[in-house]
Amino acid sequence: MELGNLQASSERKTRKRVGRGIGSGMGKTSCRGQKGQKARTGGGVRRGFEGGQTPLYRRLPKRGFKNINSKNYTEVTLTMLNKSKATEVTPESLLAEGIIGKINDGIVVLGTGVLEKKLTVKATRFTKTAGEKIEALGGKIEVI
Repeated sequence: MELGNLQASSERKTRKRVGRGIGSGMGKTSCRGQKGQKARTGGGVRRGFEGGQTPLYRRLPKRGFKNINSKNYTEVTLTMLNKSKATEVTPESLLAEGIIGKINDGIVVLGTGVLEKKLTVKATRFTKTAGEKIEALGGKIEVI
């Protein structure tokens, strides 16, 4: 190795210019070989094609179960309810105040944290402890 033979490591490889004459070494068939499906214009096979053999994605079994009736509730804790300025808390008021980002299929109030004020809370579901803690402070729960 000599100083004159060194090349920069970031030097890029030149693009292959196919179909530009026989002198380029990539003329005539343009690196596609002779005949066949892959040599034709628009030819080739789709992703996962195995020459007519049942492809791997069809040979493997399906796994799991997707319940189409499942509900995706937005969870709200009692600590989050403390941040609300309204005395009557609804899913819409929580969304407007920015306490939650999305209502989804409804709101479920969880009993984690400590509630510090009397509130009337309207939600789709309440956990047992959440209902007890809200009512212990003189608040009301309403299932919508």
